Parts: sequence; C-alpha cells; structure tokens
Amino acid sequence: MVAGPRLEFRQTQSLVMTPQLRQAIKLLQFSNLEVSAFVEGELERNPLLERDERSDAVPELPAPDQRAETTANLDSADMVRLEKLPDAVEADHTNSFDEGGASDGFSRPIGPGGRDGGDERGIDDLAATPRNLRSHLDEQLRLSLHDRQERVIGAHLIALLDGAGRVAVSNAELATAMGVSESTVARVRQTMMRFDPPGLFATGLRDCLAAQLADKNRLDPAMEALLDNLELLARRDLRALMQVCEVDGEDLTQMISEIRALDPKPGAGWDDGPLQQIIPDVLMRALPDGEWLIELNPETMPRVLVNEHYHARVSAKAGREARSYLGENLSSANWLVKSLQQRSNTILKVAAEIVRQQDGFFRAGVGHLRPLILRDVAGAVEMHESTVSRVTANKYIATPRGTFELKYFFTTALSAVSGGESHSAEAVRHRIRALVGAENPEDVLSDDAIVSALRREGVDIARRTVAKYRDALRIPSSVQRKREKSTVGLAPLDRVG
Repeated sequence: MVAGPRLEFRQTQSLVMTPQLRQAIKLLQFSNLEVSAFVEGELERNPLLERDERSDAVPELPAPDQRAETTANLDSADMVRLEKLPDAVEADHTNSFDEGGASDGFSRPIGPGGRDGGDERGIDDLAATPRNLRSHLDEQLRLSLHDRQERVIGAHLIALLDGAGRVAVSNAELATAMGVSESTVARVRQTMMRFDPPGLFATGLRDCLAAQLADKNRLDPAMEALLDNLELLARRDLRALMQVCEVDGEDLTQMISEIRALDPKPGAGWDDGPLQQIIPDVLMRALPDGEWLIELNPETMPRVLVNEHYHARVSAKAGREARSYLGENLSSANWLVKSLQQRSNTILKVAAEIVRQQDGFFRAGVGHLRPLILRDVAGAVEMHESTVSRVTANKYIATPRGTFELKYFFTTALSAVSGGESHSAEAVRHRIRALVGAENPEDVLSDDAIVSALRREGVDIARRTVAKYRDALRIPSSVQRKREKSTVGLAPLDRVG
C-alpha cells in the first residue's frame, strides 16, 4: 500500500439550517407581540423595508382541489391572510373599518375657527397614568404624619415594603436600627396600616387581615378569635372554630365569608402596571346558518413591503460594496415578507383544523371536548408535529366561548370502558367538578364512588387519577367535604390558599 494524498468524491445528505430557515422557524413560534418587535427592528435595520399602509382587498385562494399539495409550493403573492375553509369553517374577507360620522357618534376634533384640528391622538394617550404604590403612600404619609421623626420612620417602612405589601421586620428591630423608641415605631406603623389600601406594613397574614377588618369596623372578639386560629380554618375544622369563637354555624359562615372577601396581599399588583391584554391571533364567530367564520386578526399581522424602486435607483449609481450591501438587504427583505405570509397561512390552517376537530366544544361546552394530540392535527394539515407545536405556542383564538390558547384544545385521552370513543381529560375533570357540586350532603362522594360513576358513563379511569384531578381542581377530600356539610348552616368552602 502506497501512502499519499489522493482525491475522492463522496455523496452525502445533511440538513443545513440556513439563517433564513432559522428566521422562519423563529417567526413561527413567536407570539404576536414578539413578531411585532422583531419586525420593528428589521424596519430600522433594513433600508429596503417599509411599512405597508395600504388597505387593499385580500385576494382569494384557489379552490381546495386546485391548490398545491403543500404551502411550500405557493408563490409569495398567493400567500394570503385568510383561507376558505370547508366543512363549516369559512373565512371572512371583509376587514375594512368604517370610522363613521357624527350621526354614528363619531366625530373628529374641531380646531379654532371651526376647522378640522387633525388631532390623531388615541384614547390611550388621554388616559391617566396610574401611580405606583409608593407614590400613593408617600402622599398619604405627608397628609397623616406631621412630626419629622415620624415621617422618617414612615418613609423607612415604605422602603421596606415587599411585593405583597408586608414588612417582615419587627418594631423592636426597626427601633434599634433607627435609634428611636419601640412605642414610636409601633404608633407610626399602626397609623400606616390604616392607609389605603388597608392592611399594608403588617408582619404577617393575621395582622394584615385584622387591619382590614378594623377598617370595616368588623374586628369584634369573635373575629379576633377566628384570626388567632387560622390553622383550624386551613384544616377546615369548623366545629372546633365554632367552639373557639363561641358562635353558631350561621355566624361562622358569615365570618368566613368576610375573611374570604379580604385581600391577603394588598400590595400586590400596584407596581406591575396595567395587565397586558391578550390580543387573539385568530378570530372566530358563528354565522346565522350555524357555520363558523374564521379569520386572522389584522391587528396581529405586521405588513411590510420591499421598496424595489429605491433599490434599483440607488444600486445603479452605487459602488461594488454598496451594491453587495443592498443585495443582501433585498434578499433579507424578500425572505421576511415571504416568512410573514407563510406564518399567517400556517396559523390559519392549523387553527381551522383545531376548530374542525373540536366543533363539539364550541357548540356544547367543555363536556364535549375531544381528546386531541399534535399528531392528529399534523396529519390533517400535512405538516410536521414540531411545526404544529410551534404554531400553537403563545397563539390565542377568540371564540364565542371566550379566548383560549390554541394549546388548550390538546388534551390527553382517557379510554372508554367498552372500547368506544376515548374521552378528553379536560372533559373528565369538568365532569368530576359537576359530580361533586351535585352530591348529596348526606352522601358525600368518595374517590371510589366518583370512579364508579364515571365508569357507568363509559370512562375507564383509576382512583389515583381521580384524586389527581380533584387536587388540580382544588376540591377537598370526601372527609373534609363531609365535615363541612355535616355542620348545620355551613356551605362548602374553597380551599384556603
């Protein structure tokens, strides 16, 4: 054998993830907010991209039997936001918005001299900016405490507030740290616990609830005894509570209702700002003939255009490096437009199949939710399971029954007793809640009794599965429910959390 260099030809197959392919996959699993942020960044970076402000009508797709087998073969011009869906799922092509006139209750602001002022501010620009908790408390501190030393102590307490509105440091520790008397700290703290919202600056749950009850003038000896024995309430030992508080069942029921109406974390939510509203990606409504109308939400679809005229005008006079830079940006812009169109088309196709599979849920409720897995939808829309998983992540659909994440409709299956059609786990949990809610107080259902009832309805389920679902639904055990319902005048309580 002679050792030496030589040339060989080999043919191999490998999957190469190009930057464009990675971008398309990333866009597919992004939420609508993440897509909007990504597109904004591309608009700033790429000079050949511009926002599409047109409101042209969307062209219609060809009939299902005239389309290509996969969406990958469609031209970018044919990728549209809406798809005509067979079998009781149809698309809506009317996305225009009529601003209306004065007769409709809408009018444009009028400037001086009766001319159109051209004020294009939205109502969000006119809304008051919410104050955070510390600013709210600082204002009350200035109005309530006038002594300089007390104000310093109050400011220190405000600085020590945690997210729930508690100050875990005791009065003695604060007094030692600040070099003041403990009585002064206790007096300032007691005053500030009546600030709005009441219950702040408490060291624990008991003091927090007591301050709120005192603010409502409901802190009587019986209520104080109840607050001193919250562990009995957590164990749902209502008979012991009646003995400790020296009240009957009706009074204890009212007292517990008042406790449940209080806020155990009065400081939570103040500094978080307004809750982020969920904007659905897909809109769905029922037509008069009973069919479903499905469309993509135009608010969640960024529309961009490629400015090819600008590219042709600039590249004609540009040098070699500038032409190379423009060429890269042109390719990136074209790919982004195509990826956005492909993303919209894929979301609509997957959502349409989910609606078709879960038609019973939309018509009759959660009890008719079918077991569904990614493979079922992937096979129907001729996509890979990983693609369906990315499409359904962080995507929402607005339906007549509420707004749901697309992943909500994928539930595990529980087999039937006689080998019939399997049952959805979510539907079984709903049935367990209904059985417990309708049980006789004299005959509380145990987990074994629930298993027997479900098996009579055709659901093959184990006792440990019933216990797991019951815990997930925050339903007490049969022993706890029997203890509650055996107490005269007491209604079932939600689990203390």
